[in-house]
Amino acid sequence: MKIEQIYTGCLAQGAYYVESNGEAVIIDPLREVDQYVRKAETNGANIKYIFETHFHADFVSGHIDLAGKTGATIVYGPNAEPAFPALIAKDKQVFRVGDVSFEVLHTPGHTMESSCYLLKDKSGKPVALFSGDTLFIGDVGRPDLAQKAAHLTQEDLAGLLYESTRKLMSLPDDVIVYPAHGAGSACGKNMSKETYDTLGHQKEINYALRQNMTQAEFIKEVTTGLMPPPGYFAMNVAMNKLGYESIDVVLERGQQELSPEDFETAANETQALVLDTRSPEDFVKGFIPNAINVGIDGNFAPWVGALITDIKQPLLIVADEGREEEVVTRLARVGYDNAIGFLKGGFTAWQLAGKEIDYIDAISDEELASIAKVKPVNILDVRKNSEYLSEHLVDAESLPLDYINDTMQAIDKGKPYYVHCASGYRSVIFISIMKARGYENLVNVVGGFKALKAGGRFPVTDYVCPTTLL
Repeated sequence: MKIEQIYTGCLAQGAYYVESNGEAVIIDPLREVDQYVRKAETNGANIKYIFETHFHADFVSGHIDLAGKTGATIVYGPNAEPAFPALIAKDKQVFRVGDVSFEVLHTPGHTMESSCYLLKDKSGKPVALFSGDTLFIGDVGRPDLAQKAAHLTQEDLAGLLYESTRKLMSLPDDVIVYPAHGAGSACGKNMSKETYDTLGHQKEINYALRQNMTQAEFIKEVTTGLMPPPGYFAMNVAMNKLGYESIDVVLERGQQELSPEDFETAANETQALVLDTRSPEDFVKGFIPNAINVGIDGNFAPWVGALITDIKQPLLIVADEGREEEVVTRLARVGYDNAIGFLKGGFTAWQLAGKEIDYIDAISDEELASIAKVKPVNILDVRKNSEYLSEHLVDAESLPLDYINDTMQAIDKGKPYYVHCASGYRSVIFISIMKARGYENLVNVVGGFKALKAGGRFPVTDYVCPTTLL
């Protein structure tokens, strides 16, 4: 028996390859499925099942393409109603794979179809639990995402989740828990950076698995502190449930090479958004006017999903040469399938063609402090609210990047603002979006809050976040 966790850090997502005696299953596959096909072929195995723990919200699963390429059966738990061929399993239904078996454990609460898959060895001993978004390391799934579909409140769903977690707690302590996500995912609020653990250890440290916890206590703690989900979540659920265009078609379309002239024409004729995926350090030195910067080496896909509200928006890509396929793939992972081409030769080609270029002004903490000695300065902190509450510059205003589409009206176009995040990634995203919408008086603070605090030139609050139930 072979168990392999295939973890994708930018999405904090875990897919799984399990193989026994020439047969394999894939659990919660990513959109690009050739990696699983190659792995099975290399091992001389046949992919028999694709187990889905639920209809995912934070990424587009590869279940449909993988089934089409391998003939494997897609399996969901009870209550699932996909618009494509799939086997809807019953609670406690068993699937044989080589010398091992998987038992379906229906665990509603995160969503109504949420299910875990309990792996047992050939002797019938429970070995591993693939827990999806029901049970994380250090947390449980959030119960607010499926309210509309289930016609239930988040408190109702949390109550179901309580029963589901108690069902899992009856399993042996030495069972290894393999969740669908880790720290950084928006599908929970207190996830560990660890990507697997024993169930017994989770019973000791996971706040939601306390032995004497009442259902009322569970509901209160699980529903406290939930932030609004990213806007693309509902659209990803729909794609996972209803179907989507083949990843092969999406990749081919997105990798169309465009000369600077063709790129410019496409931008004008299609109303496409120009997405520049270079590092923020390179972007500020020069970029195509109205381009939005989301650096590929940061939390790229989640930020695209949070900030580009129309998942069908045509996109034109500016990327470092050789990384175009990576960009299109990572966009497709969260359902942004409408990339229509990339700038051949990258931004250098645009410069050599003599095309118009825009810039972002930047300032060091030392330079900003010199200005602040002479006159008041408007400082915008675009980190998350929790980061701001933890510590911030005394006179800084909080305007989190997450909610820029709802709060940008708070910025006065006639005033200069000095913008910072933690280190510079998010502040450049923020300013690029604002410049594309006509806000020209925003200056990036190089090095972000880290540099401002280290420089010691601005007073920092020593505010401590209120103690939470966690």
